[in-house]
Amino acid sequence: MEREDYMRLALALARNALAAGDVPVGCVVVDRDGGILGEGWNRREARGDALAHAEVEAIRAACRRRGGWNLHGCALYVTLEPCPMCAGAILNARLDRVCYGARDEKAGACGSVLNLFMEDFNHHPRVYGGVLREECAGLLREFFQGLRGAPANLTEL
Repeated sequence: MEREDYMRLALALARNALAAGDVPVGCVVVDRDGGILGEGWNRREARGDALAHAEVEAIRAACRRRGGWNLHGCALYVTLEPCPMCAGAILNARLDRVCYGARDEKAGACGSVLNLFMEDFNHHPRVYGGVLREECAGLLREFFQGLRGAPANLTEL
């Protein structure tokens, strides 16, 4: 499968969040052979948990499935650029690659606001942005239009 195929899976997961009234972000963690190790979608509202981001959910599931915290050799696909918390989780899990769809101009930690992966940590995943950007951004715009009646500040997506 290609990057776009995995991002389509992440988009399908993001639609779960959208249906539940959460910000539509979806994520998959893939092993080096292309198998799905973990899936997640944003559940902050549903769980009342500030940590229930799609990336954290997917990383937790992947760690459970793999039987340990080290996800070396794996890639993460997420529909929205990771925030600082999620970028920290990616670093701690030792993921090799991060592919995201839409940029997050307000909280993105892969280059939009800052790039946590360029700091002096002992791990530096490769980052690929803009994978199915329009589809990912469109889902976010749909959510915020429904929430606010207008896509305020989402012109960058």
